[in-house]
Amino acid sequence: MNYNFNEIEARWQKYWAENQTFKAKNPGSIPKGEELPKYYVLDMFPYPSGAGLHVGHPLGYIASDIYARYKRHKGFNVLHPQGYDSFGLPAEQYAIQTGQHPALTTENNIKRYREQLDKIGFSFDWSREVRTSNPDYYKWTQWIFIQLFESWYDYEQDKSRAISELEEIFSAEGNTRVKAACDDEVEDFSAEEWNAFSSEEKQRILLKYRLTYLAETEVNWCPQLGTVLANDEIVNGVSERGGHPVIRKKMTQWSMRISAFAERLLQDLDKIDWTESLKESQRNWIGKSEGAQIKFKIQNSKFKIPVFSTRPDTIFGVTFMTLAPEHELVQKITTPEQKEEVEAYIAASAKKSERERMADVKTISGAFTGAYAEHPFTKEPVPIWIGDYVLAGYGTGAVMSVPCGDQRDYDFARHFDLPITNIFENADISEEAFSGKEGTVIANSDFLSGLEYKEALQRVILELEKTGHGYGKTNYRLRDAVFSRQRYWGEPFPIYYKKGLPHPIPTHCLPLELPEVEKYLPTEEGEPPLGRAEKWHWDEKNEKVVAVEDNEKPPLGVWGLELNTMPGWAGSSWYLFRYMDPHNEETFVSKEAQQYWENVDLYIGGSEHATGHLLYSRFWTKFLHDRGFLSVEEPFKKLINQGMILGTSAFVYRLEGENVLLSKNLVGKNNVQPIHVDVSLVNASDELDIEGFKKWRPEFAEAKFVTEEDGTYKVGREVEKMSKSKYNVVNPDDICENYGADTLRMYEMFLGPLEQAKPWNTAGITGVHNFLKKLWKLYHSGPDGEFLVETSHPSGGIEGGLKTLHKTIKKVTEDIENFSFNTSVSTFMICVNELSAQNCNQKEVLEPLAVLIAPYAPHIAEELWAKLGHSESVVTAAYPVYEEKYLVESTKNYPVSFNGKMRFTMELSLDLSEEEIEKTVLADERTKNYLSGKTPKKMIVVPGKIVNIVI
Repeated sequence: MNYNFNEIEARWQKYWAENQTFKAKNPGSIPKGEELPKYYVLDMFPYPSGAGLHVGHPLGYIASDIYARYKRHKGFNVLHPQGYDSFGLPAEQYAIQTGQHPALTTENNIKRYREQLDKIGFSFDWSREVRTSNPDYYKWTQWIFIQLFESWYDYEQDKSRAISELEEIFSAEGNTRVKAACDDEVEDFSAEEWNAFSSEEKQRILLKYRLTYLAETEVNWCPQLGTVLANDEIVNGVSERGGHPVIRKKMTQWSMRISAFAERLLQDLDKIDWTESLKESQRNWIGKSEGAQIKFKIQNSKFKIPVFSTRPDTIFGVTFMTLAPEHELVQKITTPEQKEEVEAYIAASAKKSERERMADVKTISGAFTGAYAEHPFTKEPVPIWIGDYVLAGYGTGAVMSVPCGDQRDYDFARHFDLPITNIFENADISEEAFSGKEGTVIANSDFLSGLEYKEALQRVILELEKTGHGYGKTNYRLRDAVFSRQRYWGEPFPIYYKKGLPHPIPTHCLPLELPEVEKYLPTEEGEPPLGRAEKWHWDEKNEKVVAVEDNEKPPLGVWGLELNTMPGWAGSSWYLFRYMDPHNEETFVSKEAQQYWENVDLYIGGSEHATGHLLYSRFWTKFLHDRGFLSVEEPFKKLINQGMILGTSAFVYRLEGENVLLSKNLVGKNNVQPIHVDVSLVNASDELDIEGFKKWRPEFAEAKFVTEEDGTYKVGREVEKMSKSKYNVVNPDDICENYGADTLRMYEMFLGPLEQAKPWNTAGITGVHNFLKKLWKLYHSGPDGEFLVETSHPSGGIEGGLKTLHKTIKKVTEDIENFSFNTSVSTFMICVNELSAQNCNQKEVLEPLAVLIAPYAPHIAEELWAKLGHSESVVTAAYPVYEEKYLVESTKNYPVSFNGKMRFTMELSLDLSEEEIEKTVLADERTKNYLSGKTPKKMIVVPGKIVNIVI
């Protein structure tokens, strides 16, 4: 009977779907006495693109699926859900081009994804599927946003608290004793003053404390596209989509105070099982630094410039100050004489992205404001410049420039002929002194001379605090997260604006559903696409969305709704908790479900989310814990980043300036342009289908192809990222069709360690497929290949099989626990080879083997399990446990040598004495042949090691 993988896989996929084989049990549905330990396995939220999956995408899914199946066999109640991060820019871009609603595009993409995922045989609990674009899901994203809006961060208690509690504090004692995360410009007020404020004044003040708040933020604005772009959507100063100019401008946007959680996000990394490299990425992003906040008073002005410095002890080396061009004080302090130059420089800087400004270390540019600050200690005038190497969003957007100790400050000073004071003159320092090494001595100041670094640092901070010019401060690079997008396809903010102030709609009115619009572009006035909605005002009294005839003059009690939508990370920051209780209409997750599942035990996904997604998710989890909605503070206990599967690209070589294509071996020293070729047009011998290529690329229909001597055109090969744009994508559907899903699963694991990048080579897949056919044959050893597994066996005839089985159980179990799936596949291959050589077809061996391989190749395992007489799925079978007695060596393969030269080997019992070994070896026909009638002079026997016969 042949291994008909297509038929087998279709049958078992249908069985799993009909029987909901992988449906996790909710805590309330588990009868007493039948409780199982829980285990939660999760893959990073996929975005369903129109391109579907290529073979690189399932790598992490296969790994998590193996582990989820393994845990089920080990007796765990496993939650292994799947869903879709279905809001996003690609669907909206397609909608702009075609007019098709993003919901339709998304639905089609999801159908394609689901079809592909099912073909690979994943053990997902599809009854818990979530989609971020479904109103019943984003209702709770909106609810969480409102909770953030109604919260503040108390540094004294180091937790989030309800805004109503802050109002009580203000009412009783004002804000002077409150230590909260808030805007910088909050002014002190007493309880009496607070109680005398109008309702609007109170709301304006509270907005400065809320965990989600409105603020003017520097953004990358693309006028032609009418939207804000992320840094990675900009290439060489223009938009990636369309190549339009991008400028930096200030916009009022929603932000979230993730910076308030910086220290907890940093410290709690020690509580989770993540790789050190991943933790280090987060530490660097959070960027903790100790130093001082220093206030420089601007001469002849009421303004002060706050500066954070990790080396306040170098303050006597300050010879100028540099502000970011977009710093809020620039326009206020620039003198009339410098106004034209400053404005021209600001306009030029606005055309650069933050990334370009950070990367540009060679170009030196700036402008003098004409204003001077006063040195806090010497009282000398310090010229104030602007330079785009300083960013408004980092620190305070201003630096005290110390050219004797900082390379960029030094280059700037030299370029503009500014003074450089050597504060290290006559000091006992090395070239590394400025990095704050122990033993650094600071000179050139009355009260710092001769002090070591730490002493000098503390002395400066003490003097700053004493004189009111600053204070010691811990700073973080982590900035508050911008939370607004000028897009259509995203979660609507549950916010309306009453007299210019934001108000949340009542939570019982959620979800606030995305309205229909005629176009998905910004309005002609530059408003986001929601500005086109006919029905997008909030009737406060009747608590519903209504249409108004004149947006500028809505009826009394009717207010405009927020026109921006939430970013993609909104729905993906909490989705793991919705999977625990996806159909609950009363809350985002019940306390019972959350306390049972807790958080994710194993999370697998790409390293590209090492900072953004993981930081935001950790932030939201900590917030929800603070407010009593969750019992955990971390979302993911263990996290593994899978490596990338690389594609092998193919290239033809065009002779520069001519329509001539040279075969790879003829390129030589010619100047050629490599051109990507669709890998489907190239065979296993790297030969190009020339006619197919001409049809694919009509511009080369008349090209001259210079071929090899045998008439073939050889392409070049290069391993690079698998991508549609490189035409090196391999479709998993084709692999499943030609070799089977089990082959795909095992081959992807066989390619190499999970965390490492590895190249795909379709030619290598046949080896894994042949292994599965060999496995099948073990169970089908009948005369005509029919199923034949023996339940009885001759005395002693099974020992070798049991030894092989238990050796395999031990190794594969260790490999799974260590996520070394590639070595597991090798172990299975060795096992099947050994059992085949032993002609082993005993049920005592083959039944546990079917369970053992089930997590890796579930379809063939199910089929074999059913043939072994079981009516229930192999999923219900207990994981086999190895027995030590079968791993104890009872024999030794002795090398038998003559005069020190090994001639043959003999399998002998380890129970034999030296004398018995001698007798057995001497009695062997091969020994007699080598002796040729001679009597050995001596026999050296080392039990368990060697036999050497000296002639």
